[in-house]
Amino acid sequence: MKIEKNKVVSLSYTLTVEGDTIETVNAENPLKFIFGTGYLLPKFEENVLNKVVGDTFDFTLSAKEGYGEVSSDAIVELPIDMFKVDGKIEDGLLTVGNVLPMQDSDGNRLQGTIDEIKDSVVVMNFNHPLAGSELHFKGAVVEVRESTPEELINGLHGEKASSCSSDSCSGCSGGC
Repeated sequence: MKIEKNKVVSLSYTLTVEGDTIETVNAENPLKFIFGTGYLLPKFEENVLNKVVGDTFDFTLSAKEGYGEVSSDAIVELPIDMFKVDGKIEDGLLTVGNVLPMQDSDGNRLQGTIDEIKDSVVVMNFNHPLAGSELHFKGAVVEVRESTPEELINGLHGEKASSCSSDSCSGCSGGC
């Protein structure tokens, strides 16, 4: 059976950036997703389309095809007071490198990384951690099967049409 829209696909792969291994997903615990539903990066899906069990893949996505270039607009200074709860900032919360769940004015959930802490502001970076990076994927097709009507409605993990195409790799599937 070929990988095509609405098939449940299981993949093993290694993701490297500049020769460094970022993530390894093995065949015993593969990445599972419904193909063509926006779960993965569009160019990733394009590179595995029509493959069958046992096929391998080895491709590179440019930063633009992956998580985009680093955007200075996604780096913002937030007042340090907004991190206070009951007038206090939790010990260890404001540490450079910490990733914090945030929400924009429209209620959208975001992940921001603390880049810098100044006297009255915290510099948060809302770029994807792999923004600006060329992504190299090497792996194999582990399984391809028909999806059930329930999976098409609710997703494999009850995610109901969630999309990772512009968000975090790891936050979606431990993958891409």
